[in-house]
Amino acid sequence: MRDKVKQILSKFEEVTAQLTDETVLSDPNRYKEVAKQRAELEKTAAVAEQLRDLYRTLDDDEEVIRAGEDKELVALAQAEVEELQPKRDELEKQFKLLMVPKDPSDSRNTIIEIRAGTGGEEANLFAADLMRMYSRFAETKGWKIDILSSNPTGIGGYKEVIFLVEGQDAYGTLKFEKGVHRVQRVPVTESSGRIHTSAVSVAVLPEAEDVEIEINPAELRVDVFRSSGPGGQSVNTTDSAVRITHIPSGLVVSCQDEKSQHKNKAKALKVLRARLLEQAQKEHDEKLSKERKTQIGSGDRSAKIRTYNFPQQRVTDHRISLTLHRLGEILDGELNELIAALAQADVMERIED
Repeated sequence: MRDKVKQILSKFEEVTAQLTDETVLSDPNRYKEVAKQRAELEKTAAVAEQLRDLYRTLDDDEEVIRAGEDKELVALAQAEVEELQPKRDELEKQFKLLMVPKDPSDSRNTIIEIRAGTGGEEANLFAADLMRMYSRFAETKGWKIDILSSNPTGIGGYKEVIFLVEGQDAYGTLKFEKGVHRVQRVPVTESSGRIHTSAVSVAVLPEAEDVEIEINPAELRVDVFRSSGPGGQSVNTTDSAVRITHIPSGLVVSCQDEKSQHKNKAKALKVLRARLLEQAQKEHDEKLSKERKTQIGSGDRSAKIRTYNFPQQRVTDHRISLTLHRLGEILDGELNELIAALAQADVMERIED
């Protein structure tokens, strides 16, 4: 632990010194990179500095106790050790948490894909409920949402909806939402009052930068067709909808929300890049045999992660066995408690690993 503390403090001093280096100051991109690196280290360095000072004080006290020359000083030293040890243990715990490597994708925007599964129209309606939940949560964070593609139903549901969430740490905050969300409630169409169980799958992808995922236009098949479903003027009258097939991977993305064929193609390419990035990251993890075996953040879309039970007004996250009797507030976008618990569980497991 002491060696790690020294390493962090040394690295922080080195990065801080670089900010006054003329070669760094003359290169805006390099300066921005170094400033970001220093900002990321700042909190960890502050805890490391406190630990370094505590270690020095405890070492001095231990030396006094070992010498045993002055009984009064020994008693004072022993009392100080007893007082400082719990503080040291707490700071070491904080330091370990800060030392856990962050996912480099956490700071990115994110693309969320919601698809209705088993349950027919009830699943479609719950897909719309989840879309609203994430939209309201995004509002509380000051994030922006842009619908990239949607397949709405006639009574307010979605067979599928894909949208971009733009904001600081959007992917890192929402990545634990990936998986199957199950709902238990009495459908509005159910006259006998019988509870139905339906499922909706949620995929959460980091937005890919153009420079990361190069797409060869020659490897794309682009089809245009007329939009279908609810819409305003121009829907069903022009070939504005776009379907893009990435031939090497077989991935297919469609977009028909915009009246402009050009805008639909741009949005479809954004989704395609995110899916290709996810695919590349997954292949990389598998090659390194570092695929995590827990459901938290595993990206397994078939995993049932959460149940929303309307009769009991409860939400249960099965990955961390957390149950909250606040279903209404959660569906209204109050996700902070759930997300914080999932993030903490993920960090603790990575510390153990």
